[in-house]
Amino acid sequence: MTRGDLGPPSLNADEKTTLVTFLDYLRESIIAKADGLPDEAARTAGVPSGTSLLRLVKHLIAVEHNWFVWAYAGEGVELWDDEAFPGPADTAETLFAEYRAMVERCDAIIAACPDLDRPGVRSLRKTEPPSMRWLLVHMIEETARHAGHADILREQADGSVGR
Repeated sequence: MTRGDLGPPSLNADEKTTLVTFLDYLRESIIAKADGLPDEAARTAGVPSGTSLLRLVKHLIAVEHNWFVWAYAGEGVELWDDEAFPGPADTAETLFAEYRAMVERCDAIIAACPDLDRPGVRSLRKTEPPSMRWLLVHMIEETARHAGHADILREQADGSVGR
């Protein structure tokens, strides 16, 4: 995951570059929304469901692992809990580092895929394993939805708006 002001891809980039660049932009947006907020505020739920900025980061770590590592690459024997709340040892710093490490691991899986039509090893659903194309679009949708949640939670926490 690149730091800084990552922008959208060139208007004429190939499909894989376009998808990965939009996903990276959204991944970075999640961290940008939580960055600089004291841990207590980032851990505080902004809605009755218990969603907080740190819970969104923890959720996305598990979702990336489950789809790219466990399902697509077929690594590991168990899924990670994507509904877990941050534990007492989870801080913004530790969760950001874990998210960046997971993104790096998932990016390696994406980079190793020569054909976006290639299906993964297994599926999280009762369907055939999805293609890398489907997975990238799904992760863009998932991360974008949570980036929108993060926008609202950050504004509730300290009034900060914008990226």
